[in-house]
Amino acid sequence: MILRAIRLLAMAVALLPAVFGTPPALAQSDELQEANQWFKQGEFDRALERVTAHLAKNPRDARGRFLRGIILTEQNKPSDAIKVFTELTQEFPELPEPYNNLAVLYASQGEYDKARAALEMAIRTHPSYATAHENLGDIYAKMASQAYDKALQLDKGNTTAQTKLNLIKDLFPAGKPGPTAAKGEPTTR
Repeated sequence: MILRAIRLLAMAVALLPAVFGTPPALAQSDELQEANQWFKQGEFDRALERVTAHLAKNPRDARGRFLRGIILTEQNKPSDAIKVFTELTQEFPELPEPYNNLAVLYASQGEYDKARAALEMAIRTHPSYATAHENLGDIYAKMASQAYDKALQLDKGNTTAQTKLNLIKDLFPAGKPGPTAAKGEPTTR
């Protein structure tokens, strides 16, 4: 399967891109800093507890909500993570990372059309978001693989479809990664 493991690396929650600086209104709370530390240590329950405390005081904080979605993903709670990332896309449609992470979750569930649509939205909001472009390529490859498989089921002697399927399998051997989740915090504009 071409899906990259949804293993998410620690976020740099405290840092905004240097270009934008850190406005005082976005100063990070102690709970969010602690949540990030617990997350980095793999203590997802504790991280979730701290980010929940932060969000109780700052319910619209995109960074905290994004971290919550990542923690839920790591806890193998894809439905809850999808809900978080979907809400982020509705409230902050200019952020590409929630769309990207939605796509990774959809792809992990075999919902490639939804994954494709989410990645197209990520690219629409941020045309130079390389991760989304790469992930879209992975989704198209997975969809192509399914189409070639279907062609071979219908015509077992179709050597052209078999050759193309073999090329995709060479690119994405079983167990190798596929779409990549966003690793940092959502960008702010």
